[in-house]
Amino acid sequence: MTSRGTPSRFLKSVLQNGVGRYVCQLKRVCILFSKKGQSSLGVRDFIEDGVVDYAKKNPGTVVYVSPQPCLKPRIIAEYLNGSVRTEIVSTKTSSQISELLTKLTNQSGLDVIRLRKPFHTDTPSIQGLWHPFTNRFSTAPPSVTTKEVK
Repeated sequence: MTSRGTPSRFLKSVLQNGVGRYVCQLKRVCILFSKKGQSSLGVRDFIEDGVVDYAKKNPGTVVYVSPQPCLKPRIIAEYLNGSVRTEIVSTKTSSQISELLTKLTNQSGLDVIRLRKPFHTDTPSIQGLWHPFTNRFSTAPPSVTTKEVK
């Protein structure tokens, strides 16, 4: 917690994920819906059309489809770090559910919080920060004229 009252942290990756190879942090997706409920219409359309495509695109994620007598259809996402996210999808269409699953797949499972700085290092430099525009001219460089050789 900071003085503002909102939680914050430095930017970090999960176990250096993406340095060597990327490991999807989403472990399991459970889709709970009602077979006859009106609120589950979009979920049933997604199961008929898109759930097989999603499973083929994400072979490291287990997808459970569970018809249960429930009032609100929901998607439960479980991540490798143990966190669980539940999304209610009662009024969503098939394409909106596909976008939601893509969003859940791309997340790490960590809570979304304010970052303290856009950068952090364990071994700070005394030279300061470098970026691609450090040694560039602020205006156009002076033109170089060439003399013709006769």
